Amino acid sequence: QVQLVESGGGLVQAGGSLRLSCETSGTISSPFSMAWYRRAPGKTRDLVGYITSGGSTNYVDSVKGRFTIDRDNAKKTMYLQMNNLKPEETAVYYCELLGADQRDYWGQGTQVTGSS
Repeated sequence: QVQLVESGGGLVQAGGSLRLSCETSGTISSPFSMAWYRRAPGKTRDLVGYITSGGSTNYVDSVKGRFTIDRDNAKKTMYLQMNNLKPEETAVYYCELLGADQRDYWGQGTQVTGSS
């Protein structure tokens, strides 16, 4: 059973930084990619960015230059470094894993609240 657990969320002032973690466990079909999503209050869950098995990353335009995704394969953990956070980026942040067998898994989410 593959499980993903996000952590690191919290309250941050506008312009501040936060680092989220997504720890995985279980047997994962490799190679696999991972992604971060977020759901703001009253909105849909949207992609923030992803990282491939080879370490390539891609981000939505709104976070480019401010957010960075990386992964530590030895620790089976993915990270999301968020800098210069904006209040409107208040959301529940989720991580997703897409295995080579095309099965995808989701974490329970971690709340990030930006204050102005």
